Amino acid sequence: MIKAFIRKPIVWLGLGIGFIAFFLPFQVHIWDVLHKTAPAEYSVKIETVRMVFEPFIGLILFLDRSLYFLEESVYYPIWILGIYVLVKTLRFGMLTKEGRKGYIGRVLARIPALMGICFAVFVAVLFILWPNNTIVNNSGQEVLVTTHCHTDFSHDGLIDQQGMWQWHKRNGFDAFFITDHKNHQESLAFAEAQRQGGFPMVPLVFVGQEFSGTNHMSLLGLNGSFSTKGFTDQQAIDSTHAHGGVVLMNHWFDGKGNSKESYLALGADGFELENTAEDLFYDPAIHNDIRSFCEAHGLAMVGGADFHGYGRACSLWNAFKIPEWDKLNPKEKEKSVLDIIRSADTTRLRILKYIDRPYYPNQNLFWSPWHTLFNYFRTLNTWQILSWWGWLFMGFTLRKRFVKTQHSKTLFPLVTLLSAGFMLALGLLYGSRATGIPGYSKVYTEYSGILLAVGGFLFGYGLALLYLGYWRPKKKKHAP
Repeated sequence: MIKAFIRKPIVWLGLGIGFIAFFLPFQVHIWDVLHKTAPAEYSVKIETVRMVFEPFIGLILFLDRSLYFLEESVYYPIWILGIYVLVKTLRFGMLTKEGRKGYIGRVLARIPALMGICFAVFVAVLFILWPNNTIVNNSGQEVLVTTHCHTDFSHDGLIDQQGMWQWHKRNGFDAFFITDHKNHQESLAFAEAQRQGGFPMVPLVFVGQEFSGTNHMSLLGLNGSFSTKGFTDQQAIDSTHAHGGVVLMNHWFDGKGNSKESYLALGADGFELENTAEDLFYDPAIHNDIRSFCEAHGLAMVGGADFHGYGRACSLWNAFKIPEWDKLNPKEKEKSVLDIIRSADTTRLRILKYIDRPYYPNQNLFWSPWHTLFNYFRTLNTWQILSWWGWLFMGFTLRKRFVKTQHSKTLFPLVTLLSAGFMLALGLLYGSRATGIPGYSKVYTEYSGILLAVGGFLFGYGLALLYLGYWRPKKKKHAP
């Protein structure tokens, strides 16, 4: 019994996970980008539900925080397909002549479903807000603030205002600026509802707007009547300053805007040094260029979470040193944040980033799935390792009882149908939300159409596989 058990690959997988985690560990930590230190006042919290379901939720979240998620995600289905074909080819060589009949057809028939399941996992990673690890603030004097995020009152937002508030609460923020595109009136109404007791005051909602001129700009501290329709960059900046606000240049390093010097001349108050909407890190040379420029000209440097309701789990916080924050009223709190940005005082501001793997450049990402998997196992603590071992043992036990039965033929089609059902449900949800806020978010309709089309095809394909593999009447063999 013991000899048979240790011969199983699943056992060696469990031992390998333990070896990597114990002997090649990587400590998940919070990093201060501005001061290039790991502040002791901040730690990382791991949710219990994540540890219980670590092989599922934990791995998904680690994929979600990949440095270049969209680019790297292309290679996962390629590797999965390659491994699938290799395993089936090796098995084909071990079959008898009788067993090979129809084998290749069955293998090829599963490939579209396999790719559909991969796409469903990609959708789950990208669009579902999982219980991710988050920050714990033990500083006593610093508050965590977002200066850049979008609700579904932006054309590219996939989360309503209440959902955005919940997201910031879940991720340890004390306050956040909503910076929807070409719109701040809805944000203002939401903030006013909070002030009137409509929902709790933590995290506190501040009002801003993202202006799309020659470069995207966060216009922060907008209270009252404000419009940038038809404005030039100069007019938008001047109007924001006239309202007592500040202007930050967003993701300038994407290469689409004018020179840094031009925005300095226009009166911008600072630049985003980091932005985690797409890639977790940007070219270090560009990062250092912006840092040097801001330091030389007394400009503020902040981090932009740039959350749109989907994409990367929260990985960036701005920490403002504001003593006795809890004693201030909402206007005083907003003024304190804006004053620190105006002053560009780096002794009162930190940009904190969640780090769970070593940095690697955006090159030769073909091998990144294996690199990511290895780094994931390096971050596991004892409880997470035990979770993996428990689920592996459960999988071994269930497989032993299930795989040789007639019902095993339904497993792959059922997973296909579940994947399709998930995408169809999400597509219907997005479609219903699109009708609720016409004229604002355009991505609800766009993503709804994609999910319904792919989910519908996959559902039909899964039914076909189920019929052919399980329900179709078997031909009776006649005795000679």
